Amino acid sequence: MVCHYYRLEERGIRIISDRRANKKKQLFITSDIMRADYDFSKMKGKKNPYIKHLKQPVTIRLDKASVAYFKAMATELGMPYQNLINLYLRDCAINQKKLLLKWAS
Repeated sequence: MVCHYYRLEERGIRIISDRRANKKKQLFITSDIMRADYDFSKMKGKKNPYIKHLKQPVTIRLDKASVAYFKAMATELGMPYQNLINLYLRDCAINQKKLLLKWAS
């Protein structure tokens, strides 16, 4: 993704890609202000090569106390609690931590 920012007087225009731009922004992109080496008309779509590394959405049921614990810790760290849970689970998977369960008889 290429992002350009141009300041015109008091307002700014941010262009992310010409495929998502409306007609007014497309005219701006192809105007003389844009340098020749940033010509988006020659840009071709390409599949994401990192698709296999993306996260997989899942639905799990967690008890309220666990969610509250991770939400409080995430607030202290300034990050989303889902990311914190993911980091913890990833650490368990990388280090092959196993839960030791002993059932009371």
